[in-house]
Formats: sequence, C-alpha cells, structure tokens
Amino acid sequence: MRDRRIDVFFYGLYMDASILTEAGATPENPRRAYVADFALRIGQRATLVPSRQTRAFGMLYALTQSEVERLYAAPGLDQYQPEAVLAQQLDGSIAAALCYNLREAPRADDGIVNTHCACRVSSVASNSRATMWLPLDEHNALVLDRLRTEGFASVR
Repeated sequence: MRDRRIDVFFYGLYMDASILTEAGATPENPRRAYVADFALRIGQRATLVPSRQTRAFGMLYALTQSEVERLYAAPGLDQYQPEAVLAQQLDGSIAAALCYNLREAPRADDGIVNTHCACRVSSVASNSRATMWLPLDEHNALVLDRLRTEGFASVR
C-alpha cells in the first residue's frame, strides 16, 4: 500500500524539487503558493515569522510523512518544528499544509545574516518561479544590503 501524501509548504531551499529529491524525497503535485500574515526572515537559517498583512511565497509539494520526517531529521534542521498553515495557491484555491519554522526566529536586531543562505534561497525562488519577497524591516534591510554587496544583482 502506498503511503498517504500530505501537502507541505516550503519557502527556503526545499522550494527546489531537485534538492528534495537529493534528500531522498519524491515530491509530487508542485504548486506555487503563499501563506498570508507571515514573512520570510533570514538569519543563520531561513524561517517564517508572523507578520500582519504580508505574504510569504513558496512552493507546495505532496510528500509522505516519512519523507518529511527524514528531511527534518537532517543535521541542523532539527531546530524546525511543524506548524499548520493555509496556503493560498496562485490559482485561487487553498490547501491545508504543514510548514516547518524555527522554534526561535532570528531577532530583527541581532545583526546575524547568513548571506550564503540568503543567496541560495533567492536563487531557488527564481528557478522555481516562486517570488522571494522580504518586507522591508530593519533586519531584512540588512539582508538586502549584504546581498547587493556580495553582487547578487537581481535583488531589488
């Protein structure tokens, strides 16, 4: 019997189906989507944080529960915990999905930005035709400045 698949919303490197496949998952049913009232925050790692009247864009994939558990058992990813979200697909339909976020989001004033992570997430977003949108707060202004400094030309 085939394992049941669940929708998972990805906003970071896992937006790229090839990265999911390399990690041992078989992503199915890819859909571009966003979750409302969340914003992308990049510190040492990417996460979503509650943020009224914003949208975090990413990709929805159908995975088995065992695939999801293996993905987030990888070194460093054990800091993420699952949350239930409603993902608005770009065709207008809504899907209940899991979304993994850091237990503790980077603070806006901590000054720690992993520009390698930010560049990779932005590159994956471009390749998957998802939109990487950072609300312009103090933390994300620092992220964008560092990306521009490191020559990531598509940052606006």
